[in-house]
Amino acid sequence: MSALTSLSMTAIPPEDEALRAPVRAFLSEALAKVPAHIRAKSWSGYDSAFSRELGRRGWLGITLPAEYGGGGRSAFARYVLVEEFLNFGAPVGSHWIADRQSGPLILKYGTEAQKRFYLPPICRGESFFCIGMSEPNAGSDLASVRTRATRTASGWTLNGQKIWTTNAHHCQYMIALVRTSGEPQDRHKGLSQLIVDLSLPGVTVRPIADLSGDSHFCEVFFDNVQLAPDALIGEEGKGWEQVTAELAFERSGPERLFSSIVLFDEWLAFVRTDAGRTPASVRLAGKILSQLAPLRAMSLAVTEKVAQGGSPIVEAALVKDLGTGVEQLIPAAIADDLSAREGQDIPLELLRTLDYVTQVAPSFSLRGGTRDILRGMIARGLGLR
Repeated sequence: MSALTSLSMTAIPPEDEALRAPVRAFLSEALAKVPAHIRAKSWSGYDSAFSRELGRRGWLGITLPAEYGGGGRSAFARYVLVEEFLNFGAPVGSHWIADRQSGPLILKYGTEAQKRFYLPPICRGESFFCIGMSEPNAGSDLASVRTRATRTASGWTLNGQKIWTTNAHHCQYMIALVRTSGEPQDRHKGLSQLIVDLSLPGVTVRPIADLSGDSHFCEVFFDNVQLAPDALIGEEGKGWEQVTAELAFERSGPERLFSSIVLFDEWLAFVRTDAGRTPASVRLAGKILSQLAPLRAMSLAVTEKVAQGGSPIVEAALVKDLGTGVEQLIPAAIADDLSAREGQDIPLELLRTLDYVTQVAPSFSLRGGTRDILRGMIARGLGLR
């Protein structure tokens, strides 16, 4: 049971908690006129100007060293920022991947030249990254990637395809998991990570519209794309180890708890009125909050492990699996509550927000690893398979 017992209760240090007040003040003013159904998009919402403003305030790359343009703060400082961004529904999708995982990955595995080239513009909110992991016909079997990079006299030639690549059409770069040796049957062997400039000849990005009408998912094609030798990040053949460490950043943060939080807050504001309060709604609010509180504590415990230099892969998978369950519960339970109110006027903005979140909620348990994949990882971590 090591994956569970290794998590311990922790608290955000006071110096990091102190960030919350100025961030709230800024977001309260910046988002005052943005309706809830727009704010509900939050970490899929694209606004490059907003990202640059966060960079100007020193709120991007806050955990990266000052010598690369970062804030040199702890993982808890970023946790506070992310919580507030999500709770207010800030449009952070443009810089999200770069700040959350691409920057830390480059810091951990990149050369000095790569760090000095890529990290400062990430911290300024000027350079955006996407994730090149998933591929067509592979489902959630990440180890079966077929996109291949072949060594040449001048670097690498890249061929293949990636899919479900969030905001690729708005990004300058992708960190792609590719095969540099062997065959798909070799599974984890022969995989490497490359940084791909998406403006290069041979790269084609096609947005994919989802049920809500958004087009933040993309498919990306590589047709004999020529990459320089320094496109390789980390060691050749160590891509699987690197990408699993990267996924710990992706799976454990507040975004795995708060994807539905703008809807929950909009509904809670209604429930707090005399017209909206019912015994059933009060019980439902308690049910949701009683699940969010321990999950937040688990997420903070994983953050502490990251802050200590660990790579809590199994623990992060556990937070993500349980967290997305609550995220999907919120719109379903709120829909049931509102539908039971026969003849009662429901605020239009609450209904609009519910409509949007209901449409995107099925993706919560797919992005960042499907439920079946995560539970397999957890079972192996507990020694059950």
